[in-house]
Amino acid sequence: MACCFLTGCGAYSFNGTNIDPAVRTISIATIQNNSPSGPAFLTQRFTEDLKDYFQRNTNLKLVPRDGDLQFDGNIVAYDFAPASIQQVNGVSQAGSNRLTIQVKMRFTNTKDDKQSFEQVFQNFDDYAANRNISTINNDPTAVRTTTDKIITDIFNKSVANW
Repeated sequence: MACCFLTGCGAYSFNGTNIDPAVRTISIATIQNNSPSGPAFLTQRFTEDLKDYFQRNTNLKLVPRDGDLQFDGNIVAYDFAPASIQQVNGVSQAGSNRLTIQVKMRFTNTKDDKQSFEQVFQNFDDYAANRNISTINNDPTAVRTTTDKIITDIFNKSVANW
């Protein structure tokens, strides 16, 4: 009885995805950096991290193009700005700095077009005021912390239906 309950829907899985069994492949186009700023490595790293995340968390086969699920998009903003202002000896200065990244993503589900969407995903991380954008760009984990949150949001919207 429990076995029938757990497998009755056919599309539920324990990793939180809700993928139709007819969906077998995924294609992820290179996510271009169209923001006026951002490190040169951002295009390749974001694209590869997105592919890796889907491969780790689904059984979908990654194909170069025309997958059952298709992702295409671009990085539209990469902004570094003061997150809080504080007064030090009567002078206004940043108390912390915020890196904000926005990614416009187009998702096409060829098996169920009602699931398709186009959306901007955004996330940020705050850094100490003494860290400037070049030190953050040169830190292999700093930018990835922000992009990982965006990738999780993309995954949840597209295959977890959250």
